[in-house]
Amino acid sequence: MRAALWFLALFGAAVAVALFVGDNQGTVTVFWPPYRVDLSLNLVVVLLLGGFTLLYAALRGVSALLQLPVRARRWRLLQKERAMHGALLDALSQMLAGRFLRARKAAESAIAQEQALEQSRQALPHGRQLRTLAHLVAAESSHALQDRGTREEHLQQALDNIPERVPASMLELREGAQLRAARWSLDERDASTAMERLSALPAGTARRTLALRARLKAARLSHQTEQALETARLLGKHRAFSPAAAESIVRGLAVELINDAHDPAQLQRIWLGLESGERAMPEIAVQAAQRLAQLGGPATQVRAWLLPVWERMGELPDGQQLKVVRALAASLEGLDAHWLARIEAAQQADPRNARLQFLSAMACVQRELWGKAQQLLTQATQHLSDAPLRASAWCHLAQLAERRGDAEAAAQAWKQAAQQ
Repeated sequence: MRAALWFLALFGAAVAVALFVGDNQGTVTVFWPPYRVDLSLNLVVVLLLGGFTLLYAALRGVSALLQLPVRARRWRLLQKERAMHGALLDALSQMLAGRFLRARKAAESAIAQEQALEQSRQALPHGRQLRTLAHLVAAESSHALQDRGTREEHLQQALDNIPERVPASMLELREGAQLRAARWSLDERDASTAMERLSALPAGTARRTLALRARLKAARLSHQTEQALETARLLGKHRAFSPAAAESIVRGLAVELINDAHDPAQLQRIWLGLESGERAMPEIAVQAAQRLAQLGGPATQVRAWLLPVWERMGELPDGQQLKVVRALAASLEGLDAHWLARIEAAQQADPRNARLQFLSAMACVQRELWGKAQQLLTQATQHLSDAPLRASAWCHLAQLAERRGDAEAAAQAWKQAAQQ
């Protein structure tokens, strides 16, 4: 369709020219005393068009001739720029291929070429970013070569190239250099230097997943468990880990933090600092209760921490149930009626559970229900699979026998306890 329209326009122009030229009787007279020249109007039009075309071509030719030095300089600049970019690409390729010495040499070549362009007053608009990237590649290669001095030199030059007050696109390159420097320190297990470099990041950058991962590793290396736990929570919210992995990391850090407590007050502060979902984890609750008991904390507080776990006792795996029973059995001092009712209800709901029989017997001992305690302990010793619990049951049976004056039964119970 477009071609047909062009043909129609061309035919129309041809008809118009033919009508104008074919029957044009006009003349142009030029008086140049003492001469008079009569020219056809058609010839004058042709001469004017030809003269204009010739003049335009001459001017363009002169302009092109005058532009030759400029184009030559531009061509040389383009060649240098291509060589510089080629050197940087070669450095990146060599670094990814594991040829770090060649990568560093190529990066230093790109830096030298960029500096030469800048000194010749032909600096590139993106020369600062390119030079910074080349310094980072050289620093990364030096780190792989374990050349710490050269690495720090290139890193400092990269940071000096981009001051703190620059456009956002360039500032991200500076932040990337700081993140890489932090990871280099982590590779060397220098947690303090890594934390310093991470602390120098802006608030928004410090909350990125990469920065949080580095902070988590640095905090764990420096044994700053509380900070590591807070960072792990943020990583879990950012979905940096799978839900199961995030829960496992948080659980491990919380248990480590609990084990580091040195007195009940510190442990209480740690417990209150945990989130509600973390306090509901059986592993954390049991570990906190056991640690509080070890530090001489009140038994009522131990049982209060174990209450949410106790209410989910049937959902716990066998190993967790055993830990809960041990923790409760060690903290029955001053047992109130509510807890006694809970334990008895659980034991009656599952009368063949030897662990619940043992726990109920310990509760009866605390409430001085000697007969019922002896009955439950006797049943528990026949089915308990856990040797420490079975030995404890025999010990309590021996104490009950001594209380009622049955020396023979007490001796037999002590003997069974020693054999466990």
